Amino acid sequence: MRMIGKKHFGRGWQRVVGRLYFPDSIFPRERDLIEVNRYTGSLYWNFIAFLLPALYSTLSKLWVANIDSNLVVTTDVYTYIQTIAEVLNEGLPRTAWLIIGDNAIRSTASRLSLSYTLILFQILCGTIMTVILIGASDKFADTFLPVEVRKTSLTYVRISAPVALSSAIQVAVSSCTRALDQPDVSLVISSIGFLLNIILDLLLISRFHVGSFKPTILMQAGIRLSCDFLSALTGLCYFFLLAHTMGKEVRNQDAEEKIRPQVAALKVLLRPAVYTFIETIVRNGFYLWLVAVIINMGKTYATAWGVFNTIRWGVVMVPVNTLQASALTFVGHRWSAWHARVGAESRNPVASWADIKDISRPAVTSALLSLAVEVPICIFLSIWGIKPFAYYLSASQEVAEITQKMWRYIDWTYIFYALSTQLSALLLATVPRFYLYQSLGSNFLWMLPWAIVMTTTKFGEERAWMFYAVIFGGALVIDFLNVGGVVVGWELALRRGRMGVRSVGRGL
Repeated sequence: MRMIGKKHFGRGWQRVVGRLYFPDSIFPRERDLIEVNRYTGSLYWNFIAFLLPALYSTLSKLWVANIDSNLVVTTDVYTYIQTIAEVLNEGLPRTAWLIIGDNAIRSTASRLSLSYTLILFQILCGTIMTVILIGASDKFADTFLPVEVRKTSLTYVRISAPVALSSAIQVAVSSCTRALDQPDVSLVISSIGFLLNIILDLLLISRFHVGSFKPTILMQAGIRLSCDFLSALTGLCYFFLLAHTMGKEVRNQDAEEKIRPQVAALKVLLRPAVYTFIETIVRNGFYLWLVAVIINMGKTYATAWGVFNTIRWGVVMVPVNTLQASALTFVGHRWSAWHARVGAESRNPVASWADIKDISRPAVTSALLSLAVEVPICIFLSIWGIKPFAYYLSASQEVAEITQKMWRYIDWTYIFYALSTQLSALLLATVPRFYLYQSLGSNFLWMLPWAIVMTTTKFGEERAWMFYAVIFGGALVIDFLNVGGVVVGWELALRRGRMGVRSVGRGL
């Protein structure tokens, strides 16, 4: 019963896109590589799904720079709202790899009920967070916008606040469907949002817009929010359609199987989510604390930091995010298969060295691939590309020069970030409390002391940025060392049978 409906799940979209790039008569083997239940296929679908929103995030700064280069920093409001929403979006959804991704023990009905429950919970929480952000928009602007643009940007904050709800829907649906080996649903969400945003931006706010009106930054915010919601709702409807197909076949086999949101399912998800909630609250809390101090350095530095993050966490980070999503999916599958072999109800299972290698192979593969991608990108942009790119996005020579300085100070440390992100998939998709341990170590031993120092001590702009380079760059190196140490501890605990693992029944 566990595999019922899988061969039909998402067939339409996958077949259309798959045949578009790899026709059967020309590339039969290549088409096999993009099957969603293969690691290579997962990379293919995830890459496109991550690439499209990253491209638009980059283009949106260009549109605003054309409207008013002084307001480029205002668009970072969208990013900071998403960072706050990550407390919600990285809590329950990150349990999907371990719980919903368990295709060896849990039934199809169980995995679908868990998915429905996760999505409903995220919608409720996203709605509450949106109301809070709208009500606290004044304080939000005071904290995350330079004083020069606060008054003119307050409406932008209020328009952008509902992104907490749209992102909650998108992340919940994407996490569930990736864990169900259906990354094409995420691609639908990204494609709809990207195409609508590009078309409407070109028509209404680009240099070539229709009509004689003057575009405003509020128009850009309204377009982006509308497209975010439309793409989120489209992805949600697509998920319901595909889940209905799977559920119908389950009910044909067993009429007593109930597929619906359940309190029992929420309890199952909340147990490991306690660790991911704490981890994301601590990590994002310290990050926003330090960002608020950077913003107080003035509009130029705040704009440069926003441009740096748009480049670094935008298109450049797509390969790393793609590899992590695929690693999480297949580590989760291999973990559940191993857990089923050694006994689903065993609380202290023992893993052999062969088991460890099998479980960790997707994460190690992703780590090696990320290294092969990140090193050339880092070298190329540091030497040739970053200053023109930053000027292109900000329309400011001063901002471009500061961004270049930031990049040369910090970017090499993102090679360590790429490696630690892939290796941490071993912890997140198997034993989330170990994922929490490594995060607490770096945040409390490194980020907290520095956050206190930067808040209580006054530095000049040049000297202050040197410290920020040490803080953010050093944090990525410390993270890598922490993750490496905890992964070694994870491996030793599994081999010696000292890893406490929750037993999994045949129901929820």
